[in-house]
Amino acid sequence: MATKIYIDQGHNPENPNAGAEGNGLREQTVTYRVGQELAELLRADPDFEVRLSRPTPTTALGTSNSTSLQARVNDANAWGADYFISIHTNASDNPDASGVEAFSYTRPSRAFSLGEAIVEQLAASTGLRDRGMKVRPGLYVLRRTNMPAVLVEIGFISNPADAALMDSNPQLFARGIYNGIVEYLG
Repeated sequence: MATKIYIDQGHNPENPNAGAEGNGLREQTVTYRVGQELAELLRADPDFEVRLSRPTPTTALGTSNSTSLQARVNDANAWGADYFISIHTNASDNPDASGVEAFSYTRPSRAFSLGEAIVEQLAASTGLRDRGMKVRPGLYVLRRTNMPAVLVEIGFISNPADAALMDSNPQLFARGIYNGIVEYLG
């Protein structure tokens, strides 16, 4: 039976719940593109079934930040996803901050192990610094999903080099996440 992967492309096209901006890019646009590329890779592999939180560029979820997050989690839970992967871009006041990191609800856990594989493979495919796997039990999408969930910060939108790479080559980020999923699942 195929493993069901729920891809949450972080944030909405507009508020409520629009994302960070930097270097002429918007987080919600980057996460949408990377999510679409990741879905293509997963759909080409008979071992996976895929659902996207934002199947179209104009898909908006919820009427506030909290209902936007609820809609994503409820959709994944109702679908019976085996894994939940939320894609985001990081941001910092320091434009030199760079790299890939991810979060899970707890450690040790299947989600933490999946996140470690994703971060390792993302860093390998993009050449960005591996900032590691961390625990963030306060994040709604990690706390309320019924399946192992990982929130991946694929790079810093506030860093000119990270942002340029995300803009020019979303496939590279999708490939890194895909490779991490495949490595974790063996």
